[in-house]
Amino acid sequence: MHDHTELTQDRIGHLKERLEREITTTICSLDVTAWQAPGEPVSFEEAVAASYHPFPPGTWWGAPWSTWWLHVTGTLPAAHAGDEVDLSMDLGFVGDWAGNQSEAMVYTRSGRPLKALNPRNHQVALNHGALAQRFAEEGEPLVGAGGRVDLWVEAAGNPDMTLHLAGPTELGDRRTAGDEPLWQFRGAELSVRRNEVWNLWLDIDVLDGLMRQLPADSTHRARLLHGLEQAADEVDRHGILAGAEHARQILAGYLSSGANSSAQQMTAIGHAHIDSAWLWPLRETRRKVVRTFSNVVSLADEYPDFHFACSSAQHYAWLQESAPEIFERVKGAIERGQWHPVGGMWVESDTNLPSGESLVRQFTSGLRWMREQLGVRPDCLWLPDSFGYTGALPQIARLAGMNWFFTQKLSWNKANTLPHHTFWWEGIDGTRLWTHFPPVDCYDSIVSAPEVKKAEANFKEKGIARRSILPFGYGDGGGGPTAEQVERVHRFANVEDAPQVQLGSPDDYFAQARDDYPQAPVWRGEMYLEFHRGVYTSVHALKDGNRRAEEALSAAEWLAVEAARVGYPYPHEQLEQLWRRTLLLQFHDILPGSSIAWVNQEAIAEFTAIRAEVDQLMDEAWQALLHAGGDRVAGVSLMNPSCGDRREVITVKGRPTLVQVPAMASQPLIDAVVDPEHPVRVDREPDSIRMTNGLVEVRIDRHDGLVTSVIDLVAGRELLLPGQRANRLVLHPDYPDCFDAWELQHQYRHSAVAVDDLTGLDVVEDPLRSTVRVERREAGVIQAITLDADSRAVEFSLDVDWAEQARVLKVDFPLDVAADTNVDEIQFGHIKRPIGANTSWDDAHFESCGQQWMLLGEPGYAVALVNQSSYGHDVSPAGGDEHTPTAGVMARLTLLRSPQSPDSHSDRGTHHLVYSLLTDAGVASAHVEAARLNQPLRMREGVLSLASLVRIEPVRGFAVIDSVKQAFDESGDLVIRMHEADGARSRVRLLLDRGGYLSEVDLLEERVGDPTQQLPTVAVSRVDLALRPFQILTLRVSQQ
Repeated sequence: MHDHTELTQDRIGHLKERLEREITTTICSLDVTAWQAPGEPVSFEEAVAASYHPFPPGTWWGAPWSTWWLHVTGTLPAAHAGDEVDLSMDLGFVGDWAGNQSEAMVYTRSGRPLKALNPRNHQVALNHGALAQRFAEEGEPLVGAGGRVDLWVEAAGNPDMTLHLAGPTELGDRRTAGDEPLWQFRGAELSVRRNEVWNLWLDIDVLDGLMRQLPADSTHRARLLHGLEQAADEVDRHGILAGAEHARQILAGYLSSGANSSAQQMTAIGHAHIDSAWLWPLRETRRKVVRTFSNVVSLADEYPDFHFACSSAQHYAWLQESAPEIFERVKGAIERGQWHPVGGMWVESDTNLPSGESLVRQFTSGLRWMREQLGVRPDCLWLPDSFGYTGALPQIARLAGMNWFFTQKLSWNKANTLPHHTFWWEGIDGTRLWTHFPPVDCYDSIVSAPEVKKAEANFKEKGIARRSILPFGYGDGGGGPTAEQVERVHRFANVEDAPQVQLGSPDDYFAQARDDYPQAPVWRGEMYLEFHRGVYTSVHALKDGNRRAEEALSAAEWLAVEAARVGYPYPHEQLEQLWRRTLLLQFHDILPGSSIAWVNQEAIAEFTAIRAEVDQLMDEAWQALLHAGGDRVAGVSLMNPSCGDRREVITVKGRPTLVQVPAMASQPLIDAVVDPEHPVRVDREPDSIRMTNGLVEVRIDRHDGLVTSVIDLVAGRELLLPGQRANRLVLHPDYPDCFDAWELQHQYRHSAVAVDDLTGLDVVEDPLRSTVRVERREAGVIQAITLDADSRAVEFSLDVDWAEQARVLKVDFPLDVAADTNVDEIQFGHIKRPIGANTSWDDAHFESCGQQWMLLGEPGYAVALVNQSSYGHDVSPAGGDEHTPTAGVMARLTLLRSPQSPDSHSDRGTHHLVYSLLTDAGVASAHVEAARLNQPLRMREGVLSLASLVRIEPVRGFAVIDSVKQAFDESGDLVIRMHEADGARSRVRLLLDRGGYLSEVDLLEERVGDPTQQLPTVAVSRVDLALRPFQILTLRVSQQ
């Protein structure tokens, strides 16, 4: 038999093109008039009252970020009154990907939201389908009397920022984006829809796609090709309209040929990943949510078997505010079991940069809102796109009631692939969370045959487990699933040589998958993403703003508890709103600094506003306390919001002052001042400046301003490697191959320029605080090295006017400690990371992210690098050579980057950065030093003494209090959250200044069914607690 395979395949391809052109036939054009809204989006009422001008096809429109309103009118010819008619509009779409270009929302003549328009969803069914039927039944048919069509369209002139990810652009900043129109309107028209042709096109597309994925010598491939050829013959014989039914009859047998007995079972779940902000501002995401949700809820009406999963309580809240009618329809779909709120978080947060308490509040804010407004409590953690996952997340998620975890981001790893798709993820404390990575390696499948077959072949557990998830629907900028994708799922339900793909819910998948695979493997510790390492550092002002907001909120809650005891109304709602605003900014493209300039500028300003409003709340609480029992005029007091006693030098009226304040307490300044036991002395030597306080000695070279020696005088050891210098600033070229703001790639190490040109050196000498100030010409740098009385830490600060482009700034600390692991603080604990590159996994982990400190040690001794808001760092072996064996390490903080895309001016400007080197360090002392840098003692007018509200005394080990607040339910109960911090089985004593009845609760402050503590049944003011390594414990204290 002659081989006509290639010719037949070409024929089928041409047939698909012919069919696609015939799915709709234009009836007539519609009249369109337009009005450009000045500035930001306006209401429907304001828009329809404006003056409109003609808007013919070919008109250029849409300056970047502009909003245009279009009035679309016309008449359906009587001859087509019985046909299925669509309105079709092309705003000038480029390509077929929704969400990253112009898009629009259609409204009825009365202003009711109808549906969205985007490249893959640009029709409105006017007289057929569930949506048109709904509006007709509610008295507002989309085709009025006499065939009249009268609709309004809000069109967004958003630039396609994906075209500018490789280089600088001004389009991401509304102040510099310009007013040149970006899009050319192609017209609006009425068209007749031919569903039989559309269904034939889908049949052929699925079978042709499957055929091309099968081996060339496959019998089934040959049979599929023969069937497709027969279908083509029917179309050629009878014409497209008459032949479609005959062709479909032929293909029906192939679409129901029966899946293989070993076929995988894929649960297809509709999904619309909507970044809360990214290549568009927050205000645009509000509209994206309305647009996407309107289309999805209509799809749910059209297909009763359709299921959709959607995270982020913030998005639902925006929908409720912006489009309450759509919100009610979504609630109806939830009640029908088609729409599944997932995730439980306020937004899909980054999980490396936020504090542990912030991650807790993501769940508490998200879950409480979903329960109150949607009537559901999700149990599936849904984070498909965050940039790696902290090892603390399993415990946090389980304490929030999560049973499952879904993500796919680690499929982006560049060097190593996780060995599992379905597994137990075990956190740093031993908590396990059932986890699934979809083997399709994306969250926005279009249900194409290549994707389905890839997922089948890629599934690592395919020899043991049969089930996986296929998330489908356009994403990133929204869009969501389409009818075309749902129909593809239907066609893959029972086909030979293909997985069985069926629509279902996350619960459908997870419950069955866990039962089918009871002996799933375990992955322990963090899930590090071997990609996007630059986001630990990009846009430093965001990192600093976030940490300041986190610490301020923690302090405000503590002080509000104190004030509530004297009658101050605890500000539940204000604190919740401030937390929610902070949580929004922790979205995985905002806090990491990977968004456009508009987003970055807005977020930085919002962090500033949050801190100002928190300070106002604290002032109000302080005044209430003063009114109840203090002295308003006699002097000033110091507040210590942290959970540890503090003894440190602060500045009072421009002078250094040594003070001591108990944990979570307030003390008059006059009582807090203490005399130093170890004052600072400065010696000016010919080549160096020597500062010492009897505990630590530090030497600074007078010729280059670098630190040449740090000696722990108590331990009697030099901490720097022989001949090495510390606090050296180093500039590296930073030209990633892709994703500029996201990426820090290994090749940056190939070139380095030290910033060591000295232009000035000054010494400020005081027995309580002495500082060597170093000025450098390069990069507008001023460095300060400070030693305080009674301190075991050397503090470093950097003031820089940063104007670099494509550079990364690091600071070196060559340390003479024989460390083989770097102990990094993460949320609610710490993690050990190997130093060196013995394996490909180690080599790929060349940049790490931590919270406030990293500990580098050998048996019996360690030093800590503590930061104020610098999360990125690296540690590598250093020191010895073949002649001089010295086991040391080079620890380096990553201070600043200067990416050019998507924000061309990212990080440019002035920065103040602070970090310290702590001698003879341990976990406990590192926490105290971190509190000194990050949770400052607060000075307030008036004299007031407050005893420690809550204290922890270590019996064995160490624990940290993370939060002290009133209960969410406004009962007045006290809630205390703590965690074991040593990574050991610890016993601590909790002391309360006012006793009460204690109960162990989950993160939502509800009693746990299986408590870990044996708590007294009577009111107590002290209790001993046994904590397992890194355990998070939340206690509720009530008065009855």
